[in-house]
Amino acid sequence: MNWPDTDTRAQWLSKEDLDSVRGRMPILYVEAVPVRVDATGAVTAVGLLLRASDGGRIQRELVSGRVLYHERIRDALVRHLEKDLGPMALPRIPASPQPFTVAEYFPTPGVTAFHDPRQHAVALAFVVPVHGDCAPQQDALDLAWLSPEEAAAPDILAEMDGGHGVLLRQALAHLGQAV
Repeated sequence: MNWPDTDTRAQWLSKEDLDSVRGRMPILYVEAVPVRVDATGAVTAVGLLLRASDGGRIQRELVSGRVLYHERIRDALVRHLEKDLGPMALPRIPASPQPFTVAEYFPTPGVTAFHDPRQHAVALAFVVPVHGDCAPQQDALDLAWLSPEEAAAPDILAEMDGGHGVLLRQALAHLGQAV
């Protein structure tokens, strides 16, 4: 099927329109666990962002964001990785990206392990190797590269809200790391 060239940047919704849509239907997101790998492909480090929440709490997060209308999943992944890690992050998206899990966020706590008080959202979660220079961007305060063992530590997972700690544990298990 031939799709016309479409500028997805023109497809952003106003805050009012987004709030209206969020109250009516699930929104599609991508989430990425950025990793550093050695020459054999073994994960040596996991990148976690540090951000201030809307409530002023400092917490660790994964790279995450909406998929725009007419945007391929791979393009959404690259856009959000570059937005949070910088334009020189150099993410390596596989030729056929496959999520390690699908996370379903509900505005009602307890329906699943994933909670977002703003909306019902469905997130495709990927582990993405990055090879370039990374630095926190946008509203990220810091980017910490932790060994897989450090990233799985209970005190680190406790700093992650909304189910991101669960998602990180699932990513590490998917990678064959002890969790």
